[in-house]
Amino acid sequence: MVESYKKFWHNITNFSGTANRPDYWWPVIINYILGVIIIAIIQSITGHPIEDIYNLSDLNINLVSKIIAFIVWLGMWTLKVRRLHDTDRSGWWILIEIIPLIGTIWFFILMILPSKENRWS
Repeated sequence: MVESYKKFWHNITNFSGTANRPDYWWPVIINYILGVIIIAIIQSITGHPIEDIYNLSDLNINLVSKIIAFIVWLGMWTLKVRRLHDTDRSGWWILIEIIPLIGTIWFFILMILPSKENRWS
């Protein structure tokens, strides 16, 4: 679990190579849990949703949260591409998520498929 999360941060801009199932799913789960906890703490401290801006400190919190969200999004994007490579598919398969509902379901199926011998290893 910890090794998979370390690999996530070490390969944040790496679109080549592969990521096996644990190396994909552990960062997804950990990032989701951390996001929920951090947002809950910030909202309890400020007393309002993180998107509401009433003063300069709210603006700073909002800006920092967007920067962190972008960094995590970038890492997840590269992780998805590496996971697709592990199933011997091109990273362009990520675009299937554009199709409402069916694309999301199909992409989820691609993410749970076992690793294959592939050209990206």
